[in-house]
Amino acid sequence: MFELDDRLAADTVPIGDLNLCRVLLMNDVRYPWLILVPAKPDLTEVGDLTRDDRIVLMDEMEQASNAIRALYNPIKVNVGALGNVVRQLHVHIIGRTECDPAWPGPVWGHSSAEAYAPDAIAMRVREVRGKLGF
Repeated sequence: MFELDDRLAADTVPIGDLNLCRVLLMNDVRYPWLILVPAKPDLTEVGDLTRDDRIVLMDEMEQASNAIRALYNPIKVNVGALGNVVRQLHVHIIGRTECDPAWPGPVWGHSSAEAYAPDAIAMRVREVRGKLGF
């Protein structure tokens, strides 16, 4: 049975479920940042997915990237599946601009997250849900 890693759950807000992945919003107001987590148990690497699921994952990564582009017009969309701290397979989709505090470096380890205000996070969730067709 699929269970979301506690660390991912603590740092994110759920958006909804695509065919394969649970979509989460990183609770950091400084970046438009989605996380896709394939909703299958015991996955740590992309190679743990079946070939068909890898294709679905790529399609869902593109869908999430397109939503970030359409909503927030970033200069670049970074996509990464690191897993050094949280081993559960998950993919970060992050909109980057020259105005973000970590530009042009990586967002990881730059500084502590700045949580959304409750009304702002609710608005961001609605925006992303609408763009993803939930």
